[in-house]
Amino acid sequence: MNGMKTAIRTAALLLLGLLLARAPRALAQEGSIEFVARATPSGGLDEPVRGFPFYLLGQSFEAIGHEAEASYPKPDLDAFVDHLDVSPQLKAWMKKRRWTSLSGEAFTRQLHADDIMEVPEFYKAYSDRVAGDRTVRWPKPKFKPSDKTKDPAKYQRLSDEYTATVHQFIDQNPQTISGIDINLQEIDPGHRWNTLEATRNSDVHRRTLDLAQSKYLVGRVESDLQGQGSFHGLAPGTYWLSTLDVAASVGDVRPQWDVPLTVRAGQTSRLTLSNTNAVPPSHPSP
Repeated sequence: MNGMKTAIRTAALLLLGLLLARAPRALAQEGSIEFVARATPSGGLDEPVRGFPFYLLGQSFEAIGHEAEASYPKPDLDAFVDHLDVSPQLKAWMKKRRWTSLSGEAFTRQLHADDIMEVPEFYKAYSDRVAGDRTVRWPKPKFKPSDKTKDPAKYQRLSDEYTATVHQFIDQNPQTISGIDINLQEIDPGHRWNTLEATRNSDVHRRTLDLAQSKYLVGRVESDLQGQGSFHGLAPGTYWLSTLDVAASVGDVRPQWDVPLTVRAGQTSRLTLSNTNAVPPSHPSP
């Protein structure tokens, strides 16, 4: 019995010794990160980014956003347009231009004589607009409605001539297109489409933050008064030092970072965050 106890004690001591021997080796395989964040306002000197949260991620914040987008497919513009109560010509115009808003300068700048002549809603809105403008010499038709039954050939000829005249008038007076959107307000589906996109964007944004702070989060630290921070006990590999979607505020600059760096076994990786490696600002489409 004593022999068995001695054997068990000896085995336990050997196991403990083996674990202790391996511990320094395991620690030696870990790496660390030290960083400093500084930003330079316009016409000034660089300043430390103090007391700001930085996240160490196992994937770039941009890539995490793409993963989140896959969970929320974009609204189908063609299907949306198909359900609108408008003419086939207007539906075709929207699908071709990938455009749903019928208001604002961004819309009216796209319109040309061909669009106005081909889309009934545009033609009515345009003709109503110029009809009330005394400064515009709007062409007058030479045919009468009764000609359509009395003399169809004459009616068609005069109608074609009038169409060509109106087309030429619009070409020569493009400024008269401005303001056409006022007469399209009742059929403008832009707000409904924007609501669909905004809802989807909000869902994607929320999902991106959830993934970044759960699935891909390695660590979080706030920079000190010198703008410095560090992470320790990291397995070798590639990480991203990120501010997620939050911008720092240094004077008139608002930098965000999502910078990759490699951690090697037993080494300290050092990184300086600055205006140079900040995420480029996004510009909304016109």
